[in-house]
Order: sequence, then C-alpha cells, then structure tokens
Amino acid sequence: LPPSRGTQARRGVVSPVAAGRVPGGGGCGADMALSLGEGGGGSRLRRQLESGGFAAGEYVKQLSQQSDGDRDLQEHRQRIQALSEETAQSLKRNVYQNYRQFIETAREISYLESEMYQLSHILTEQKGIMEAVTQALLLQADRDDPALGARRAAAAADPFLPLSAKDAAANEEGRQRTLTTLLEKVEGCRDLLPESPGKYLVYNGDLVEYDADHMAQIQRVHAFLMNDCLLVATALPNRRGAYRYDALYPLDGLAVVNVKDNPPMKDMFKLLMFPESRIFQAENAKIKKEWLEVLEETKRNRALSEKRRLEQEALPRPAPTPPESTNPFDEDEDEEEEDEPSAEEEVVDLSLEWIQELPEDLDVCIAQRDFEGAVDLLDKLNEYLADKPVSQPVKELRAKVDERVRQLTDVLVFELSPDRSLRGGPRATRRAVSQLIRLGQSTKACELFLKNRAAAVQTAIRQLRIEGATLLYIHKLCHVFFTSLLETAREFETDFAGNNGCYSAFVVWARSSMRMFVDAFSKQVFDSKESLSTAAECVKVAKEHCKQLSEIGLDLTFIIHALLVKDIKGALQSYKDIIIEATKHRNSEEMWRKMNLMTPEALGKLREEMRSCGVGNFDQYTGDDCWVNLSYTVVAFTKQTMAFLEEALKLYFPELHMVLLESLVEIILVAVQHVDYSLRCEQDPEKKAFIRQNASFLYETVLPVVEKRFEEGVGKPAKQLQDLRNASRLMRVNPESTTSVV
Repeated sequence: LPPSRGTQARRGVVSPVAAGRVPGGGGCGADMALSLGEGGGGSRLRRQLESGGFAAGEYVKQLSQQSDGDRDLQEHRQRIQALSEETAQSLKRNVYQNYRQFIETAREISYLESEMYQLSHILTEQKGIMEAVTQALLLQADRDDPALGARRAAAAADPFLPLSAKDAAANEEGRQRTLTTLLEKVEGCRDLLPESPGKYLVYNGDLVEYDADHMAQIQRVHAFLMNDCLLVATALPNRRGAYRYDALYPLDGLAVVNVKDNPPMKDMFKLLMFPESRIFQAENAKIKKEWLEVLEETKRNRALSEKRRLEQEALPRPAPTPPESTNPFDEDEDEEEEDEPSAEEEVVDLSLEWIQELPEDLDVCIAQRDFEGAVDLLDKLNEYLADKPVSQPVKELRAKVDERVRQLTDVLVFELSPDRSLRGGPRATRRAVSQLIRLGQSTKACELFLKNRAAAVQTAIRQLRIEGATLLYIHKLCHVFFTSLLETAREFETDFAGNNGCYSAFVVWARSSMRMFVDAFSKQVFDSKESLSTAAECVKVAKEHCKQLSEIGLDLTFIIHALLVKDIKGALQSYKDIIIEATKHRNSEEMWRKMNLMTPEALGKLREEMRSCGVGNFDQYTGDDCWVNLSYTVVAFTKQTMAFLEEALKLYFPELHMVLLESLVEIILVAVQHVDYSLRCEQDPEKKAFIRQNASFLYETVLPVVEKRFEEGVGKPAKQLQDLRNASRLMRVNPESTTSVV
C-alpha cells in the first residue's frame, strides 16, 4: 500500500528555516514541525503553525492517527532531538562569539576614552601655556610703560562682565553684594561657604545634569561660578527661584572637558573632580561656549593670583625697628640675640614652576594611573623641603599635597582589594605594593597584599573540580595550594625585603592559609570515610609538598601535623575498631583446622604476602600438598595487623605515638585472649597441639615482627609491646589437664 500523506510529510528533510519560524507556544506540535522539510506538506504545515488558531493538541492527535506505528514517532523524535542539540550548540557558539566581541569592544572603548581625556588635557595645558606667555609679555610691557599698564588694568578689572551681562561699572562691593543676594536663595550653603573679602560671583546659570554611564537625565541644577570655587545647587520643586545645596568644588582640583555633540545629546560638557565626574547640558551652544570659556579663564586667573600671592610672600620683609630702650641691660641682651640666627631669615622659594603645578600634576598622574610618576613628584617635593623651615605657605602647600596623597593611597588600596581581578598571580600586585611602601604605608601594603593573596588561594581551591578518585583530587589540591603559597612567599620577600617587621604577619597569614587548606583536605579525605591506605597516601602527598617550602626557609610541617592530628586519630581508631570486629567475628567461627590452599599458586601467593609482612620463616609452617599448619584466623589476623601497622606508620608523627601504640596493643590482645581461651577450653589433644602451634607462631614470630617494624618506623622501641609479648608467652601446658597456664 502507498504511504499516507502524513507519513510522506513526516519523512521530509529537516529545514532550518522552519526551525527558526516555529512560535514558542507551539508545544509538541511545534517541535514536530521542526522535523518537516520542504517536501510533502511542509509549506502548508508552516502556514498552519503560523496561523493564530493553531491548536497543538489537535495537531498531535491527528499526527498520531496518521502514523504507521510507534517506530515512525520514534524516528521523528530522534530527528527533533538531533536538531534541538544542533541548534543549542550553534546558539552557544554565537553567544560566546558575541560576548567575546563585546568584551573586546568595551576594552577598545575604554582605551579610546583614556586617550581622548589625555588629549583634551594636553590641549588645555597648551592653551594655558600660550595664555601664560601672552600674560607674561603684557606684564613686561606694563613694566616698560606704566601708563599703558594702568589703563589696561582699569579695562581688565572685571573681565567677565560682558559674559554675565552685568553693568560695566560694577565694582568689588557690588559683586560681593550680588553674591550674597544669590546665595541667600541656596539652602544649606551659608556654613559651607564662609564670606571672605576676595570672593565674588563670576557667572551663574541653569544646567541639566546627565548620568555619565547611561546618558540619562538626572536633574536640573543651577551652577554658581565664583573666583575660587564652583557651587552646584538643585532646584526646589515647590519654590520658584529657590535652590538646595548639592556640591562645592574648588577650582584647583577641577578639570573641564568638552563633550562632542552626538544628537540628541548635544551642548554638553564634563567636569572632572577626582575620583568622580559629572556631565551637564547647557541650554544652547552659545551658553555652553560661555561656560567653557568662563571656567577656563577663571581657573587661569585663580592660578595667576595664587602665584602672585606666593611671590609676594616669598619677598624678604624688613624687620620692624624696636624702640630705643633706656635700660642698660638691654644692650647685653641685644648682643646675645644678634649671635643667635633667626629662623625667619631663610625664605622658602615656592614660586618654582614645578611646585606651582605640582597639585595639578598629581591629579593628572592619579587620573592616568601613573602611580610611579605621582610618587616620584612627592619624593622630589619632600627632598626639596627637607631642610626648609615650615612657614605658612609651606603648610598650605603641604595641605594640598596631603589631599592628593590620600587620593593616591585610596586608589592603591582599591588596586589591592580582593574585589579586583585576582588573575596574574602575586606579581600583579607588585606595582601597587611598591608605591604604598614608598608612601610610608608598608604595614597597610602588607595587610592588603596578604588579604589579596588569601582571596586568590581560596578562589583557586574552590575552582578545583572534585574528581571521583580522592588521591587525584588531593594531588591537584596540594599542587595548587603549595605552589600559590611558594609564589606568594617569594613575591613577599621581593616586595618587603627592607621591612623585616612584616615577616611575622606573613607567618600568621601562612598559618591561616594552611588551616583553610586542611579544611578542604579533611573534608575530602576523612569526612568521606576513605580507607586508611588512601588517607595515608593523601597525607604523604601533603607532607611532600609541604617540604617544598623549605626552599625559602619556611617550615610549616609542624602546623599541618597539629591541624591533622585530630582527624588522623579518628581514622586510626575507626580502622582499629574495624579490625577488632573482624577478628572477633572470625574467632567466633574458628574450628582450629589447617588451611588447604588447593593450588601451588595460592600457596606461593600466601608466601609472598607473609614475606612482605616481614615473616621470613613462614616455610616451616607449610606442609605437603598445599597445606598450611596454621589456622585461617591467625593468618588473616597477621596480614590485617601488619597492613594496619604499615599504613599507620605512613601517618605517624610524634603526637600520634601513644594512639598508635594503644591501638596495636588492643588489636593484639584480641588474638592473644582468643588463643588463651581456646587452650583452656579445648579437650581434644590433637586440636590442642594445633592451637599450641598457632600460639607459638603468634608469640614467637608475629609479635617480634610487629615490635621490629614499629621500632624501625618510629625510631625507638615500644616497651608496651615487649611487656605484652613477655606476659603472654606460653610458659607451661599440662597435657593431662583441661587447663593451660599462660
């Protein structure tokens, strides 16, 4: 019979186009439509799926009725699953590729923004230099022609009157009155803006503030530009012409950057005040230009007036002539005072160009992340002022510089904070650490460096995959932790070579880091109830890695012993209990019969096992035809006890001496007491002789081997084991009685 139309449609080729057009609410019917191609009713089916009245349940019901059987539905299901996996993989690749391109684009944008800011600052400096040269030429011309200088000074008494549209005849008193009137409309600025004779209003106007990251409008503000600062106030919603104080920025630390028009964002400029920045929009291009020019001109005049003030203060002042005294003793005092040098005779010259530009240069270095350049400037200033007296101008300069030092310290502290990226290893912190040390903040640098490395080590441990094999995970854990610890120690030694007081902090940090390592180690090895042999191998690996730290003179073996002693004691006692329970169970089923190993291979294997346990004379206990003249219980006890001793010696350190010794004594006592009890109770002479032979093997062969191996592993004999063997030795047996003396 020919296949039905539904079967023909279902046997079509998978169409990626159809897969992309399936609506999300299609359910099972939509998934089934993914497997249909252009053949059969593919186009008709796509129109059906895209229609508004498509019902997935009805479609699946109809498809099930037309199907030839379960095999067809299974084939369709496999095709849909394959297409789904292929689509998912393609989507993952596209998402990863787009994400990588987004990261690269963001990085390029960041570089471009930094370069544009540097370029703007360079252009501003060039403009300032040109205007300073022009001003210097005008001052030289004024000195040559005093009359011309007086006329120019009168004309330039108020350079901003044309821009602010005020009366040209306004004097200093009028300016201050205008400033007072305007500031009365601003709430909260009276205490923050003290009145001073030289302060006056230069320019003011309404602006709109925008978010620097998303360029979204924030609020409307009113800016008041004075000759030494910029006041920003927000408009009160219910009071027209009234404002509330928002921020006050000194012109010394303010930078103005023109923002290129990018419709609809236009007529904007940016104010940079480290460490923040704000973007404002003027009403039109003309007002924006006025704001830029007024801000630059006011900053320049502020710098020139500050320079003139420092030059005036640097000039030597004649000492006042004291009145003549009629006291004859004053002559002697005057002679003594003349011999003493006056502290005010030496005047500090702060008019040097690099000193005048030092605060702005520090701002630029901090903004450009040139930390070395900023610290070099501070060292140069400290060297220059080292032998100078502390005058009032020097105190003012120090106050400005100290503010920049605090900003630089905050940036360096942020560079070392654990919130920053932890990639790059300990060397990535060297730059910030070295500059903090040069600033005299070695203690803070040490603390932040160790916190950063602790976070890095913790992150590396958390990122380790917990493998199925415990020993494999412990190898990776030890490699990651001890390598990080070694690199941190070497970097610490390099960075803090001249600060011996910081080494104690490193030792404390290493101990806390070792505790974090032991927590992860114990959780994987001891909390998961691994076998004693696995635990011994893991502890051995940790000890070997810990010895690597001796390359730099750091020995933390005693710390890892102290932190692991509790878990190792628990593991030894737990394994001891397992051996005792197994021995008691075998003792309860003991029939005192010889072992028949059936094959020579099995006998040879047992000989090798006993030889590896240290029993060299085992051949004297073997008989003919694969028989062993020992009980299965005694042989199993010997192998289990020696295996326990070997694994315990791998875990041994002095704190575990008594725990290991007591565990061995308890295990041996179980076997000794069982042999003693069997000798007392057994009535059959043949079996009694066999029990006596097993007791002889236990006392004369096994116990001496245990003592010898314990002494080799520990380094000193165990008196408790010797006393146990001597007290339990078979002294006399009366074959005619039913009792034995042990």
